[in-house]
Amino acid sequence: MNTKLIEWVLRVAVAGEFFGHGMLALQGKKDWIAWFAKFGVDDPGLAAQFLFAIGVLDILVALIVLVKPTIRIALLWAVLWGFWTALLRPLVGVGWLDFVERWANWGAPLALLLMLGWPRNFREWFTK
Repeated sequence: MNTKLIEWVLRVAVAGEFFGHGMLALQGKKDWIAWFAKFGVDDPGLAAQFLFAIGVLDILVALIVLVKPTIRIALLWAVLWGFWTALLRPLVGVGWLDFVERWANWGAPLALLLMLGWPRNFREWFTK
């Protein structure tokens, strides 16, 4: 099987997921802003600013994964952030199936990270 093709499929999948979520965050998705209140951020304006910053970071992750996936710290972030945002659904009352449905949000970046190779030292998180 062509591992380069599989790598590209994973890169496009992860980039698409993070770009899409990033764009929704930049647009200030109202449901997401409301979720901040459940964690103590009661000011919708502040929540919108946080969400905007998260959107920028998501889009940056998408670009890094497409252009230079060997910056594996971005993939680790994608795994952790994808897991957290999936887990967030049941924590805010949306339901456990929404968590299960989003397993690919962290599973795809984890698969790509493992495929590229787990870093052996700190420096390899940032370079090949």
